[in-house]
Amino acid sequence: MWSIETDQTFPLSAVKPFDGLAGYRQHCLDETRRALKDGGRRRERSPVTGSPLLPFGMIEGFEYLRCPDTGSFFLAELPLPPQWTRLLAEVSRYRHSRETFHAGIAQTRSEHVYTPKLDWIRSTLRMQHLENPPVLDVVTPPSDIASRLEDAGIFSRVETIDEMALVMGEAESRSARFGAAILFESLDRVDDPEALLRAVVDRLAPGGLLFVTSLVCSGFDVAVLGLKNLYLYPPDRTNCFSLGGLERLLKASGLALLEVSTPGVLDVEIIQTHLRRDPSLPLSTFERQLLEANLQTRESFQAFLQQHRMSSFARIIGRKA
Repeated sequence: MWSIETDQTFPLSAVKPFDGLAGYRQHCLDETRRALKDGGRRRERSPVTGSPLLPFGMIEGFEYLRCPDTGSFFLAELPLPPQWTRLLAEVSRYRHSRETFHAGIAQTRSEHVYTPKLDWIRSTLRMQHLENPPVLDVVTPPSDIASRLEDAGIFSRVETIDEMALVMGEAESRSARFGAAILFESLDRVDDPEALLRAVVDRLAPGGLLFVTSLVCSGFDVAVLGLKNLYLYPPDRTNCFSLGGLERLLKASGLALLEVSTPGVLDVEIIQTHLRRDPSLPLSTFERQLLEANLQTRESFQAFLQQHRMSSFARIIGRKA
């Protein structure tokens, strides 16, 4: 198993600007509350280990529960699957509209998020000697990367399937088996990550690759800020796995892990930004000293987080046995 680091750097404002977050976050919270008005169900056991979930805390009135075995945490009350499907569709529509900050940073996100992901996929296919396989792009449409995958010329066919249709067993695909599949943050937002993984792995050919990206709660900024991290909210962060929890979930679905990396570059800046907004955050003396250090020290620490898989942005490659 390998781990990848990166020396690419970019500011927080280029990919998820803190100043523009409030409106989008509030819309997500409001739509989640609306979806719950039609009833729902409560999670009792960890999607990773099956252990009873323990109380953890609240985010804007939403209760989160914690897996005692992995430290992963999950939204406690979930709408019924049809309501969750509509909720994810509405949030996706809003995110792709001109009503949010996302439209203004489309170019910088392309440069700093999608192009590196495409390079990652391309280089992995080359190393694994997979030539032009069909690929399954799992997302709540519209997809941010489907057209890029098609233009790259590295896949024989690109098929996009709604993630919740897979969860509910309602998805039909034109290909019996795919050589690769992509789950970018899907496991963070679906209501049943186990069911999604089963459905995706079932559609992979033997030896097929699964590319996963996710926010992980074992990463530095989430670990330090906890539920005060404003990038945590439903439905986008319905599930927040630890890196170990995510590994266990993927292995249990029948995948051998080829890469487990946390090549994030924003942990330190995210905490700095939260601290400027709220100087009373309960950080330790060492944490404050680190955040006030010179640029070289902060960059060295961020590199340390990458090297030791302690950043909050994770990417994993699994291969179907």
